[in-house]
Amino acid sequence: MEKGMKKRWISLYVENQVGVLSKISGLFSGKSYNLDSLTVGTTEDPTVSRMTIATVSDDETFEQIKKQLNRMVEVIKVIDFTDVFVRMKEILYVKVMNCTSADKVEVFQIAETFKARVIDYGKDSLLLEFVQTATKNDAVIKLFKEEFKTIEVVRGGSVGIESISMMER
Repeated sequence: MEKGMKKRWISLYVENQVGVLSKISGLFSGKSYNLDSLTVGTTEDPTVSRMTIATVSDDETFEQIKKQLNRMVEVIKVIDFTDVFVRMKEILYVKVMNCTSADKVEVFQIAETFKARVIDYGKDSLLLEFVQTATKNDAVIKLFKEEFKTIEVVRGGSVGIESISMMER
C-alpha cells in the first residue's frame, strides 16, 4: 500500500429509495475512488437503509469522500468507522469440489477451526459458510487455495455497528 494510504470504513444512513445505491457508487467511480466493499440493507425503519463502505485512501481523499457524501440529499448521516470500536463481519461461502474422503476430513477440520458451518454436502463436494472479519476470511481463502485444487468463493461485503463496549473489530 502506498504511503499514507490505509483501509477506511464509512457507515451511511440513506433514504431507502430507487437510485440511491447507484448515485453513491457513481460518486466513487466518477472521482476514481476505489470501493473495496459496499453492503446495504434496510434498517429498523423501512424508509432508511444503512450502507457500510470500505475503501483505501489517504487522509485528504477520505475527507473529500465524506464531504461529498454529506452533500448528497439522500444521505441522512455519515459515520466514519475508521478509528471507532466497531463490530464488523462479512459472510463468506467456500465450495470445495472434487474432494476425496481425506479432503473431506480436512475440510471438516478447517471448518471446526474457523467456526464455519458446513451447509451443503455432496458425493464429492462441500459448501461452507463463514461469518467473521474480512481479515480472517482472507486467511481462509488463502488456506483453501493452497490445500485444494477446485474451489469457488463468494463473499459479501462487511457490515458493522458501533460497539457498546470498547472491543476491537
